[in-house]
Amino acid sequence: RRRVERDQFWPLREVSFAVNAGERFGIIGPNGAGKSTLLKVIAGIIPPSVGRVVVRGRIAPLIELGAGFDPYLTGRENIFLYGSLLGFRQRELERRFASIVEFAELEEFIDVPLMNYSVGMSARLGFAIATDVEPDLLLIDELFSVGDAAFQKKCEDRMETFKAKGVTILLVSHDLKLIQDTCHRTLCLHHGQVVALGPTDKVVAEYNKFSTLSSPSQQSGGKAR
Repeated sequence: RRRVERDQFWPLREVSFAVNAGERFGIIGPNGAGKSTLLKVIAGIIPPSVGRVVVRGRIAPLIELGAGFDPYLTGRENIFLYGSLLGFRQRELERRFASIVEFAELEEFIDVPLMNYSVGMSARLGFAIATDVEPDLLLIDELFSVGDAAFQKKCEDRMETFKAKGVTILLVSHDLKLIQDTCHRTLCLHHGQVVALGPTDKVVAEYNKFSTLSSPSQQSGGKAR
């Protein structure tokens, strides 16, 4: 019957920013900074406890590809299950079904239960479903290695198509060179709060200084061995 004190943990706190149509926007920060949580809030997977998120247009979230799959259902059934979780109508999925299967290169296995798929096959199917749309906003949580080299090239080509069409892209990555090469502006998070926001080169430079100062060897005054 004793009263138990509980600590509150906010994965995101006082995060506010706007992204322009057609912009490529990066999100960086150390592990546990809240980057993936932020994308899930934007995608509508996690509702914000306070504040609000305003998104205009259709979202294609590339977050935990295939997280909504049922291993006991076939690939065919999972296309409709996962597609519905992403907000697609059944009639729309029926219209896009053939192109999804063809892109995933799973024609021979589409009526096989997903439990018999390899990890790569499942990821390919998830990628094909999530990107066989005409999105206004693309959310990418880390870049994925899906399938063999030939299939990865297909994925890269599809991403380039989105860029050429002026699709707005939010990219979470630990690959700072990728962020610098891809994004116009970048947001840096630490412990769920914004520590830098602006032109990518400046934010990456700020993050590098910040991460160096935050490293254990710097804090203890010792040298890494």
